[in-house]
Amino acid sequence: MRKVRILSIDGGGIRGILPGVVLSQLEKKIQKKGKDETLRLSDMFDFLAGTSTGGILTLAYLTPNEENRPKLTADQAVNIYLDRGDEIFDVSKWQKIKSGAGILDEKFDASELEEALNDTFLETELSQLLKPCIISSYDIRNGKPHFFKQHKAQKDIFNYKVKDVARSTSAAPTYFETARIKNNLGTPYPLIDGGVFVNNPALVAYSEVRTMNFDGIDHLPTAKDMMIVSLGTGSTSQKYEYKKAKDWGAVGWIKPIIEIMMSGNAKTVHHHLDQIYKTLSAKDQKDYYRLEPILIQADTAMDNGSIENMTKLKEDALSYISKSEVDEQLDEITEKLFKFSNA
Repeated sequence: MRKVRILSIDGGGIRGILPGVVLSQLEKKIQKKGKDETLRLSDMFDFLAGTSTGGILTLAYLTPNEENRPKLTADQAVNIYLDRGDEIFDVSKWQKIKSGAGILDEKFDASELEEALNDTFLETELSQLLKPCIISSYDIRNGKPHFFKQHKAQKDIFNYKVKDVARSTSAAPTYFETARIKNNLGTPYPLIDGGVFVNNPALVAYSEVRTMNFDGIDHLPTAKDMMIVSLGTGSTSQKYEYKKAKDWGAVGWIKPIIEIMMSGNAKTVHHHLDQIYKTLSAKDQKDYYRLEPILIQADTAMDNGSIENMTKLKEDALSYISKSEVDEQLDEITEKLFKFSNA
């Protein structure tokens, strides 16, 4: 039976290590099942979606090498964070003073992030990615969402450098300065992190796939024709005391409101997709998966890129996938990825 296999990854800054490690484990299971060490995530999914850190991972999985095969393994993709996270999220004394700890200006200099993205993606263009995908951002000049779509990028107006797409989807307000990128026609766009409105892009992926044609399906796909695997970044709902929050002004609300928007959207999207799938047959209901790694040791902050915290994030992810119920779920996902393929 053919179904459109969808992978969606939330935003969450350095916490992208969590879904990155989970997906590394999934890739290993795919290779074992297929008895082929060259198999990659992009071989097993028909459509991918990502926001912010999830957008970077998505782009990493889909970037081709010279043989038009995936350039990076899932392990190598998550190593972008593990190898360079401490540099990307490093704050110099001058930057800390100049930014007022992120209140007067962006908290981090974007140069380290841009260097990491350039080293990873080089001059690859959106149109060259291996599978259809959607990456979210927000256009502050026109006041509307901006979606990068690989399947539309054959036209220059919708085509961009992948490193610019990655920079735009991860331009989190107060953390990094707004990205200003150009499409292949030279039109400039001032863009910020898609997490401000769609931190969990799974519903965006569902909506986009509803409009597309796929081999092996003779109609526009509906929910019963889709398998969705959605990964979170260990979001935990922070709690705020009324006595403190009631007197917050603009400065006091800066960090809480960003966390509330991101965490709230992730949970809301999961709720709506869960409701959509509950309308299907008992068998089809099980084709929506939401994997949310749990933070045990690591800091919940999106920007704690210290080596110590990155190590804890990796350990928390390994602890999550070591649970028997999660391991069984990954085995089940692996079986279905092969079952629903068009091969």
